[in-house]
Amino acid sequence: MVTEPGPAARNSPRPVNQNLCSKPACEKQKVMLTRRRGSLWTQTQERRNARVSDQESEAKKTKVKKKTNNPQFDEVFYFEVTRPSSYSRKSHFDFEDEDVDKLEIRVDLWNASNLKFGDEFLGELRIPLTVLRQSSSYEAWYFLQPRDSGSKSLKPGDLGSLRLNVVYTEDHVFSSDYYSPLRDLLLKSADVEPVSASAAHVLGEVCREKQEAAIPLVRLFLHYGRVVPFISAIANAEVQRTQDPNTIFRGNSLTSKCIDETMKLAGMQYLHVTLKPTIEEICQSHKPCEIDPVKLKDGENLESNMENLRQYVDRIFNVITKSGVSCPTVMCDIFFSLREAAAKRFQDDPDVRYTAVSSFIFLRFFAPAILSPNLFQLTPHHTDPQTSRTLTLISKTIQTLGSLSKSKSASFKESYMAAFYEFFNEQKYADAVKNFLDLISSSGRRDPKSVEQPILLKEGFMIKRAQGRKRFGMKNFKKRWFRLTNHEFTYQRNKGDQPLCSIPIENILAVEQLEEESFKMKNMFQVIQPERALYIQANNCVEAKAWIDILTKVSQCNQKRLTVYHPSAYLNGHWLCCRAASDTAAGCSPCTGGLPANIQLDIDGDRETERIYSLFNSYMSKLEKMQATSLHSLPPSSPPAVPHHLGLLQHHTAAKPCAFLLMPPRV
Repeated sequence: MVTEPGPAARNSPRPVNQNLCSKPACEKQKVMLTRRRGSLWTQTQERRNARVSDQESEAKKTKVKKKTNNPQFDEVFYFEVTRPSSYSRKSHFDFEDEDVDKLEIRVDLWNASNLKFGDEFLGELRIPLTVLRQSSSYEAWYFLQPRDSGSKSLKPGDLGSLRLNVVYTEDHVFSSDYYSPLRDLLLKSADVEPVSASAAHVLGEVCREKQEAAIPLVRLFLHYGRVVPFISAIANAEVQRTQDPNTIFRGNSLTSKCIDETMKLAGMQYLHVTLKPTIEEICQSHKPCEIDPVKLKDGENLESNMENLRQYVDRIFNVITKSGVSCPTVMCDIFFSLREAAAKRFQDDPDVRYTAVSSFIFLRFFAPAILSPNLFQLTPHHTDPQTSRTLTLISKTIQTLGSLSKSKSASFKESYMAAFYEFFNEQKYADAVKNFLDLISSSGRRDPKSVEQPILLKEGFMIKRAQGRKRFGMKNFKKRWFRLTNHEFTYQRNKGDQPLCSIPIENILAVEQLEEESFKMKNMFQVIQPERALYIQANNCVEAKAWIDILTKVSQCNQKRLTVYHPSAYLNGHWLCCRAASDTAAGCSPCTGGLPANIQLDIDGDRETERIYSLFNSYMSKLEKMQATSLHSLPPSSPPAVPHHLGLLQHHTAAKPCAFLLMPPRV
């Protein structure tokens, strides 16, 4: 099978004069490939020359196109070529800048085959980075070539041709002090009132696409620990402009794009831990799940397919709704601010505090990952058509379950989806979603201005040991009703009674298992406070782990959390684990909470500031028009708040081009 032939000069890229800064402090290169035409499927590699290393490469694969001799792929792949020296983790693409010219892009075309001999190789093309570095963007037709060991008698065009659009960029990043004025101005954005006059918000207004501004802004704010205040500020402003609670956070605003980018960066590991095992099983099992009667294949049974699909939906729904304790802290803090803003704005709507969060975690995080797992690295390549259809049906159902829509059957355009959803028209599903949303949007940090009532996270009977007792005795153990909210951990004699003891969340320093030898009792754990530990016995090991996980989750942001603890109790004048005599002795074992307080990301703050500078510089004419418009719209006596901030931006960007583009970096 041969691709469409092209003109004779397709192989020769047009040379362009090189125009790059000399000897930058560090560079980061990126290659973007858009496949236009090719054979049934293509595999693209960014490959290092053998003189640099042992043929290390990164490969990506397109979807298979069937029943055509001239397929159009229309897919975009990104390759990171180098990383700056400030990155803490090294990859196999870390090498000196002078070796960049030894890299090449290789595209292979294959004919997909079901035969035992495997796919048939059709041809390849190779593009050295030395060619790409001469132009930022280049689109051309390329003749396919045989392998190195192939026939030498082929004429150009015998194997067909491939059209590629390649975009290659280099970021020239200078020393950090060059960026200080603009960076400081951006990091103060959350404190500017109104936030619409802040530097970061103005960037979102001048950029053609919100995503263009959101990517470097989020990465910069994550790097300096300011992403939660900034997103909280712009989200609150957007909520105040929203008139209908049913449309909250539904547009492609700067807020939604920033939250999407944050979830993509901070939540990728969480997504993998939650979904990857089940997605891999679905891809491997290939169970038929088609429920559209029109699309049923010969021999398939509609009821059997519905049952297969229902089991898959149940499994994914359960792993999602039970994953709240693993949700990254930065995402939980953002969801808490969304919940608060929505509850204050629409106090008569009891569900808006849930839909404000579910519109992101379900509609923009889990559902897209299920629909296209390869885009989230849940699968190495595109799934086959049957599996893709199964994942589409699962994604639709999960999205509707998470939306908490009052008329869920009406949410589907297809009658067969509405019929299938009847399996899930039970209150237990809505309760599970609400409990999950409560957990990931709760915060142990008390806000005196909060309108939210404490969120109940877990409750039930357990046995506790009297606090402060130094001797062992069965009379010291009492059955009590325990209750955990996002504000406090309490226990009382029976459900509904007044609390006998209340432990503020901020006083929980660690939650760990207690060794069985302490009291000769199983399933015990300890809630460690500044002055003493509360010893508790759960009904079984599953309940004990559930309590430990959720208590650790709500207290993981406490500033005084312990790093070491005593795994055994303090009895008869000493710690049973280390025999230390003092009841205030430091712990002898490292804490095993296992829930990281934050996400560590490899982000170069200077590079992101350089990107933001470049955006401001490219949209300078629009920025000047915005400033002029705001000046004319203000009464003569009004303080020029917005023009003042725009003027600062103009000063920090327009005054810098000579320093950034012409001056060499400081040594």
